[in-house]
Amino acid sequence: MDVRITPKKLSGSVTPPPSKSQAHRLLIAAALINSGVSVIHGLADSQDIQATRRCLSALGARIDDVDEDTVQVCGLGSAIVEAGPAPILDCGESGSTLRFLIPLALLVNGSACFIGHGRLMERPQGPYEKLFREKGIAWSFKDGVLSVDGGKGYDDYALSPGEYRLPGNVSSQFFTGLLFVLPLLDGDSTLVPTTPLESRDYLEMTRSVLELAGVESRWEGDVLHIPGRQRYAPFEATVEADWSQAAFWYAAIALGSKLELEGLNAFSVQGDMAVVPHFLRLTQPGDLTIDLSDIPDLLPPLAVMAAVRSGTTRFVNAARLRMKESDRLSTVCAMLTALGGRCEEGPDSLTVTGGTLTGGTVDSAGDHRIAMAAAIAATGCAGPVTVLGAECVKKSYPDFWEVYQSLGGEVHVL
Repeated sequence: MDVRITPKKLSGSVTPPPSKSQAHRLLIAAALINSGVSVIHGLADSQDIQATRRCLSALGARIDDVDEDTVQVCGLGSAIVEAGPAPILDCGESGSTLRFLIPLALLVNGSACFIGHGRLMERPQGPYEKLFREKGIAWSFKDGVLSVDGGKGYDDYALSPGEYRLPGNVSSQFFTGLLFVLPLLDGDSTLVPTTPLESRDYLEMTRSVLELAGVESRWEGDVLHIPGRQRYAPFEATVEADWSQAAFWYAAIALGSKLELEGLNAFSVQGDMAVVPHFLRLTQPGDLTIDLSDIPDLLPPLAVMAAVRSGTTRFVNAARLRMKESDRLSTVCAMLTALGGRCEEGPDSLTVTGGTLTGGTVDSAGDHRIAMAAAIAATGCAGPVTVLGAECVKKSYPDFWEVYQSLGGEVHVL
């Protein structure tokens, strides 16, 4: 689907969708309870969350819809550590689903095959591959299928308690995947970053969900200690509104729209609430440097703010963005250039020189955040903006275009 947007400021109240990051974690924690039922409210039906639900169900969890945005989850229980035929788990385009569930599938089933779509299976899995091979877990990738096999039966099971060393500068998702399963092993474990841990706030989000389910962990310096022989307990929770999606509406405000954001938790552990101080900085003139090592998902909306301000903004420590749904350093730069902005791409950076936006045609490259950023940029353009592949917003914000129009945006499907 391609859309044409007539530039127009937005106005009204908007509540961002539920946090995709928190929803993944709540679903997985609920699936790991030994007995009983957990209830999760405020669950959005995005494609990424559908992927996690689909994979957990394939592993044996029961997830039942109670109403439009509430589910009941019956845990895997006795299925844990019982080997069976390797299930085929379709992770869609969700990096979180894939990286979170690789250790879980080894724990629950002993083996699994993972498939994905878009660029998902191109995204780096090296930290797991190296670690699991060292621990005797078979790992292979062929024809777009990732297969892992830890052996059949508990006695042969290769995922054992102990020290797990991972680079901290690739993705915190590897740490989260292990953090879900290590408490269930028959002994204590540690997670040790071999390089400085980036996006630590995402790991803190995982720990907060585990705490809700009665599972403990503790930091000692940069090492995370996880006691073994723990069990997940049933819980009831509501998914918070998503600060990473709120960032797009903050960008609209920076471009002159009159919006009131509602439903956000000002005390959230979501790292992307850092959009607030960056929004305040970007609405002032002058040259800025913004470190993206802990907030990579914020680049598209922050870059839109940078494109219309007075001054040059340099985004640094952003190499990981090249392995998202698109090469986001390249696609963000291409988006701004197509709209008449000025930017320069570096190996791990993006420099945006503020000025004016004229309008033009943006190829979303199948990336939901590029499509949404282009829509927000349109509110500050002098001429119309065409977004190619606009349906990709369904990955994280299924009703984005409906919300955009309800706030006064003028969108025409071509």
